[in-house]
Amino acid sequence: MTVPTTGRIAHPVTNEPADARVEALVNEVIGRIADKWTMLILEVLTEHGEQRFGRIGDLVGGISQKMLTQTLRQMERDGLVIRTVHPVIPPKVEYRLTDLGLTLAEAFCGVWTWAEKNLERIETARHAFDTRD
Repeated sequence: MTVPTTGRIAHPVTNEPADARVEALVNEVIGRIADKWTMLILEVLTEHGEQRFGRIGDLVGGISQKMLTQTLRQMERDGLVIRTVHPVIPPKVEYRLTDLGLTLAEAFCGVWTWAEKNLERIETARHAFDTRD
């Protein structure tokens, strides 16, 4: 990404200054999605479909109930997941990705593919860096 003479981030295709609202949203979404828990929950729901709260926690592994709650709430607020409460005792709450969440998951598939394709190059670069004098 380049920075135009205005000092703001440029649109990646047109190289014109990005709309300030879009720029703010991109920065916010990247900050949130770069969070490991959001990424892992996104992956779980992509692979396993609609899941109960506890099952998501089990599949993610290592996440506290508080962090799972916070992350799912934020994902719901951003329109990435739908929370469904079934009127049974005890309450049954399930989460699934929205269409928006699915498109985000698709975008991150590209990162996964890139990582697979470049794993050896990155490992070689890291080894060279770590062993240099």
